[in-house]
Amino acid sequence: MLRGIHHVAVICDDYAVSKAFYVETLGLRVLGEHYREERQSWKLDLALPDGGQVELFSFPDAPARPSWPEARGLRHLAFAVDDIDAACARLTARGVVLEPVRVDPYTGQRFVFFADPDGLPLELYEVAAAG
Repeated sequence: MLRGIHHVAVICDDYAVSKAFYVETLGLRVLGEHYREERQSWKLDLALPDGGQVELFSFPDAPARPSWPEARGLRHLAFAVDDIDAACARLTARGVVLEPVRVDPYTGQRFVFFADPDGLPLELYEVAAAG
């Protein structure tokens, strides 16, 4: 049956801006980059350290994604981090605006939300060390 999440696809407005954000700001590694002439679309495959991937697409005239108020469907993309304070400091130094760090009332873990260049909600979720 299911083994895990293989990838998450994100459609962006400004490909160059989003590519820089996901590669330079978030530190994802480029696996492949292709321009698909028939769709007038870039497809950028990015690697997460755990083997998962983010696919970044550009499509001409893609409609805006409703975020506020929150719409039905996929809500946000969450990335696991070991040290939320260090991750927040790195993002803040790169000009990313973060919401205040909160604590999950059920797990006790800390998390923080921010947005990608198109306003897609992203989350950092601090995962407790095993042991």
